[in-house]
Amino acid sequence: MKIALYSGTYVKDKDGAVKSIAQLVSSFRKKGHQVTVWSPDVSLQDNHNGLTVHTMPAVPIPQYPDYKLGFFRPETRRQLDAFAPDIVHISTPDIVGREFLLYAKKKSLPLASAFHTDFPSYLKYYRLKFAEKPFWRYLTWFYNCCDIVFAPSESVRRKLADQNIRNVEIWSRGVDKELFDPAHRSSELRSAWNSAGRTVFVYAGRFVLYKDIEVVMSVYERFMEAGYADRVRFVMIGSGPEEAEMKRRMPDAVFTGYLTGTELSRAYASGDIFLFPSITEAFCNVALEALASGLPVVVSDDGGCRDIVERSGGGVIARSGDVEDFFTKSLELLENSILYHALKAHGLAFAETKSWLAINSVVIDRYEKMVNFVAGCVA
Repeated sequence: MKIALYSGTYVKDKDGAVKSIAQLVSSFRKKGHQVTVWSPDVSLQDNHNGLTVHTMPAVPIPQYPDYKLGFFRPETRRQLDAFAPDIVHISTPDIVGREFLLYAKKKSLPLASAFHTDFPSYLKYYRLKFAEKPFWRYLTWFYNCCDIVFAPSESVRRKLADQNIRNVEIWSRGVDKELFDPAHRSSELRSAWNSAGRTVFVYAGRFVLYKDIEVVMSVYERFMEAGYADRVRFVMIGSGPEEAEMKRRMPDAVFTGYLTGTELSRAYASGDIFLFPSITEAFCNVALEALASGLPVVVSDDGGCRDIVERSGGGVIARSGDVEDFFTKSLELLENSILYHALKAHGLAFAETKSWLAINSVVIDRYEKMVNFVAGCVA
């Protein structure tokens, strides 16, 4: 089976969506299938283990220059024709994704997509809520042109169904248990954080408004006001446009910068509690990585993170945007060691069941059936 895959970014550790895409590509290749990737945002230092990755022309997105807007050109169509895919997979429903959609329709190829990012939910953070309905109209058209759409969780499947999007099935997410494991806990790193005798709260993600980092900053301030300055340490993993404001309001926090690979796994495992209030997650890969690293999580009751906690029993859920509730739930984990260790055990047990290859087999099997069906019709 030959899969043409388009993604708005293919820098493997850039965010949770790209990690999932890279793992899917790896699973396809392990099963003996051919994959070619097109993206406007590719790491030039990565040889991609022999995978063919075509880079497209692009311009940086205003306010977020780390992400790019690509352009479909005649050369891309020639590359697609030369590859002669059996199926097209679109991970990003942007203007290039639309061209891949039209290409698949013109060639009568099976067409699949995956809902990785809840883009409409971002708009309210930039005073653009008025654009939410038109955006959903476009997404509904886009996804209903596909033969199948994969949602990462049941809550997202319901959200898409509420927008009259059809043919939605579940493709969950896995975790690399060799990379994310409590065994990577480092006393040296904790010493570097000056966290001896303290409970370490970890946040990992983009420093952007749509991750609800306002709640993180406010919870930090509540701990300081409540007299816990000598008992807690906040470790902020990531980068983004709000970093200067976060450093101003969280002067005692540790800012690690953007981490990947073993540096990221050591940072997770060297923490104690994972705090992640975002309500815009379709799945929340970072919460699963935290559970696998032995950290109970504190998440919002809105969005994909809630699903993980409800299924795993590895954390607590606070009311979205409610700083006092997040503070209270976080404080409870700090003070109640019995609860803390019970949640930790549940989270670790849940993560053990999340093999990427097993989870991605759902997608691979579905694609094989779609391709074989088309081949049978042609024959």
